[in-house]
Formats: sequence, C-alpha cells, structure tokens
Amino acid sequence: MPDIITVFACLSQCLNATTLRQLGRVTEAMLAMTGRVTMRGIARWAGPGGSYRTGQRLFTTRLSWGKLQWLLIRHHLLDQDDVILMGGDEVVVTKSGKRTYGLDRFFSSLYGKTVPGLGFLSLSLMSVKRRTSYPIMMEQIDKKQTANPPDVAKTKAQGQRGRPQGSTNRHRREVVLSPYLRFVQETMRRLLALIGTGLKVMYFVYDGAFGHNEALQMVKQLGLQMISKLRHDAALYFPYDGPYAGRGKRKKYGHKLDYRHLADTYLKASFVEEDIKTTIYQMHVWHKKFADLLNVVVIVKTNLKTQAVAHVVLFSSDLDLTYDHLIDYYRLRFQMEFNFRDAKQYWGLEDFMTVKQTPVYISANLAMFMVNVSHALIRSTRTYWPEMSVNDLKAWFRSRKYVVETLKLLPEMPDPIFIAQAIDQMAQLGRVNHAVNPV
Repeated sequence: MPDIITVFACLSQCLNATTLRQLGRVTEAMLAMTGRVTMRGIARWAGPGGSYRTGQRLFTTRLSWGKLQWLLIRHHLLDQDDVILMGGDEVVVTKSGKRTYGLDRFFSSLYGKTVPGLGFLSLSLMSVKRRTSYPIMMEQIDKKQTANPPDVAKTKAQGQRGRPQGSTNRHRREVVLSPYLRFVQETMRRLLALIGTGLKVMYFVYDGAFGHNEALQMVKQLGLQMISKLRHDAALYFPYDGPYAGRGKRKKYGHKLDYRHLADTYLKASFVEEDIKTTIYQMHVWHKKFADLLNVVVIVKTNLKTQAVAHVVLFSSDLDLTYDHLIDYYRLRFQMEFNFRDAKQYWGLEDFMTVKQTPVYISANLAMFMVNVSHALIRSTRTYWPEMSVNDLKAWFRSRKYVVETLKLLPEMPDPIFIAQAIDQMAQLGRVNHAVNPV
C-alpha cells in the first residue's frame, strides 16, 4: 500500500531529521484530512507530535522547495527513456483583505476578469511518455517589481516626418527584456542549474502570452527552443524565392500567408471527427517582428454542417521539429492546469490564510509539493490499483487514520495483517476505484 516513508527517503539529502519529521507529519495530515487545508486543520489531523506550533515552525522555515521537488521527481517520477519538456504558466489564487503579501489584481481565466488575489509563476517538467506535468518551481509574482515602468511622455519633434536623422537599425536579437521577462528568465536559469546535466531539456512551452520576439529571444538566451502560439491574425510571409532585381539588398519577404487559401503543398494531415474537419499545414515563414525564421503549424477546423471555419497558429524556433511533435508538445502544456486544479481542490492552494511573505511562499510551494507526492504514491500502487485517483489516495490515508486511532483504544494491538484488512475495508467507504488485489 502507499508508503510515505519510502517516498521521503530521498529528501534526507537536503533536510535534517527534525525538518523531515515535521514535513512527514504535515504531509500525512494533508493526505488524511477533510475540509479546508489550513494550519489549524492540519494540526487537528496531525495527531501527537503534529501540534499547531509544529506546523508554525515548518511554515516559517526557509526550505529549498525547488530542490525538494527535483529530488522527488528524479527518484520516483522520471523514466530513463522519456522525453522531458519544460513548461511555464501562471496561476491566480483569489484572496481578500489588505494584509497578504503580494496582494494585487490579476487576470483569472477561470473568472474571465481581473480579481484580487496572489499571482504565482509555475515551472514544470512535463513527461511526454507519462502525459503528466510535475511542478518544480513556484515563485510569487510581485507586480511592483515585474511591471513595466510607465512611459515617459515625449514631445513631438518639430521638423520633417519620418525616421529621425542619424538613427540606426535595431538588432531584433538584442532585445531589452521587460522586468517580467527578466523574472521568468531568472527562474528558468535557476531551474536549469538545479537539474544540471543529469537531464536534457530542449524545449520550453508557454501559452500565447509568449508569442512575441522578446520572449523567444529570452528563451534562446538560455539555450532552449521555444514552442508557443501566435495570434490568429498574425502577419506571416513566405521567404522570397524570386529573381534578384539586380540592385540593392535582396528581398526577404515574399507573399503574405493567406489563412483562407492555404496551398496543398504545405498540407500534412486531414481527418474528420464528428462533423468537424481538421486540416493541418506546416511551413517556414517570416514574421516582421521576429528576428528568426519560424516553424509554423496552422490547424484549420471546419464545421461541415455550418461551414464555420476557425484556425490556430502554433510556432517553434526549432525548424526541424515535425508538425505532430509540435502539436503534441504544445497540447501537453495543458497538463499544468491539472496541477493547479489538484493543488486548489485537494492541497490547500486556495485555502491558506497566512499573510507574511515566507509563510505565503511556503503554503503555495507545499500545495504543489503535495501534487508530486500524490503522483509518487499513486505510481507505487499501479500494479494492484491501476485506476487509483487522488480521492482514492486520500480515502486510504483517512481510513488508516481512523483504524489506527480506534485500535489504540484496545488493550492489545492486533497483528499487522488484521490492521491492513481493516484499513482496506474502511477505505472502501470513500473510494472511487477499487484495488484489484488489495494488500
């Protein structure tokens, strides 16, 4: 059955015995508890040795959460023959009041508007083989430090229209990164330094918010290739392949890409599912705001009943990446949303009530840490519990808590076989899926 001691054995490399024991108590309480995951709730379920004061000590101890996550992922979740991507996304935690550190207004896609709360940047390692995202870095976004400086009002020059005399061309590879992009780049750099040479990561995947040249150059400065999405109306141009005019610089841009009339030359796949026809095109094109040639995949969907047409434009800086891998890698980014869902629904990302900087940071990272802990515990039970879910995992730990506390009232403790059978029988009350051969 799930064994948290075995999973936490690898963490002794960076935690002393006291902190590891505290983390174990808090983790077992979070796995068993019901209701909101707050420090008070954890203390109620932790039992002897897990008082409220013990939780306070852990929530004020500065830990290297990135290293903890990496040890957990490296020892329990990575496969040698897997392809690993780096993904990034933001998550918004709604909060009220005025005292919480970093409280501001952030846009929440869940609500479709800006809401008062906290913003966090999450970086994950995504397994192509397992189709799973493993969060590893969680950094709070401080809008005061990452916001762009206000534009300084400039007076219009009195003189001729057009380009000022003496101005030089700007090299589009030598970009000036915004404070937010510098914040993301520094977080990515720390992650790459953490995993070192033990893991080869080639691609960084982000949503359409990074569909611009500055983000692309920021990623390439770290030695990675970019996968993201462009606007649906992005102006793209084929490389010019016509004759040389005989004077001046050779033309760079050819015909503009027309999304309504894409040539069959670039067609890669076409299929129909439930009256929706999907056609996929791939080509190498220029964008006038980007410094490099882009590997672009256009996915066109047509409703055969209504003839309504929509398209999505994905791109990569790797010109050799095939269309199926590009689509697959970008689609895998959505697995990060399941991390956020689990962290909010089961591990207290929306519940914590701490207000100071360090406890807020620890609360958010603890919630994401529990996402990886649950992945590791569920992975260890796949042989006899193939459909185990987070609900099943929590039901098992909760039943063990009830059974052990009940057996403590007996004058003599029963044998371990009876205890295992009692736990399995109790866990059926809250299970969604059942084990094939319960142990």
